[in-house]
Amino acid sequence: MEDGLIRSISTGLSQKGVRDHNERLLLSLLQRNGPMPGSDLSRLAELSPPTVSSILRRLKGEGILETGDPVRGKVGKPSIPMKLASDGAFSFGLKIGRRSTDLVLLDLNGNLREERQLTYPVPVPDDIFDFLEVSVRDIIDDMETAHAERICGLGIAAPFELWNWPDRSLDMSAALSPWEGIDLKEEAQSRVSLPVLLLNDATAACQAEHTYGRGKEFRDYAYFFIGAFIGGGVVLNNSVFEGRQGNAGALGSLRSIGPNGESMQLVDMASIHQLELRLREVDLDPQQLWSDPDSWHTLSRYVDPWLGQTAQELAKAALSTCSVIDFEAILIDGAFPTSVRDDLVNRVRRYVVTQDTRGLIQPRIESGSIGGKARAIGAATRPIGAQFMMQASVGMTV
Repeated sequence: MEDGLIRSISTGLSQKGVRDHNERLLLSLLQRNGPMPGSDLSRLAELSPPTVSSILRRLKGEGILETGDPVRGKVGKPSIPMKLASDGAFSFGLKIGRRSTDLVLLDLNGNLREERQLTYPVPVPDDIFDFLEVSVRDIIDDMETAHAERICGLGIAAPFELWNWPDRSLDMSAALSPWEGIDLKEEAQSRVSLPVLLLNDATAACQAEHTYGRGKEFRDYAYFFIGAFIGGGVVLNNSVFEGRQGNAGALGSLRSIGPNGESMQLVDMASIHQLELRLREVDLDPQQLWSDPDSWHTLSRYVDPWLGQTAQELAKAALSTCSVIDFEAILIDGAFPTSVRDDLVNRVRRYVVTQDTRGLIQPRIESGSIGGKARAIGAATRPIGAQFMMQASVGMTV
């Protein structure tokens, strides 16, 4: 198998009336594999060369595709690769988190064109939707009219049951209770007048990794994203699997055991929130973890034991997920500096070796590559994917 290539996302159909299917197929192949000439697209999509040529001409005329630089071979004419046009489409992505809200504008090639951030101790609905409305308006006002007309919509990534804070403190429960009655999609649409799509925040991070990061290297993997609270995602047959109600990959709910033998969940043992609690106990401001990346190193006295505990928990969780599905790899990313992520991954690798792995094939433990913006980027991929790419329900099998 050729690494990184989709041989067949879903077999293309050449008969009349399925142009949309075939367009999505070719665009998805280009998104995943990069620029390719029509002959390669024809082979991978199992479509006739005339059919592919016709679609490519049409998409180029619409500004969705553009030609790349000619590639000269040993013999014959140089081949002309086709590629996604960065200015062909744009999408907003909004991540609503428990410590910050991020808004990004993504182009068709996954490049960040704009980004805005709002930080807070507690998320307040009115503040966040005001931030969304003002930021979207300002960004659109600064865009060329032709580009603004190519905005597909807004994707929103938010935690499942945002109001259900794992801390369970009375103060926090009261502060978050207003979210329980809010329809995020409806409220956002009323503010920005764009099509809005909603997905789980950890699933969105997984989608970003799968589309633009190291997810292209693996066919099946589990993904852990460590933010204020840990979450995850599942990729099967090169597609992010969201489940019946969009909550698949709720890896933060995996069972764990507390320091006194009490039943707990992974979210209670391996989240940045645990590090925040450690800092509060010694009268240090945990907000610096989010506002000052260097604090992860200056606070190493507290970060290091947190890393040790988190690595142990992730090692056990990684093997637990592999007991259900034979994952090729476990990818780990989070809202922390790259050096912290790499340290954590190395520790998980060492702990996995010491675990009881009877009946299991150890997965590769690898770093993600997108980082703290993964959830917002993943949210922005949803409107573009919905309009131009093959959907997971169709299948993306190599």
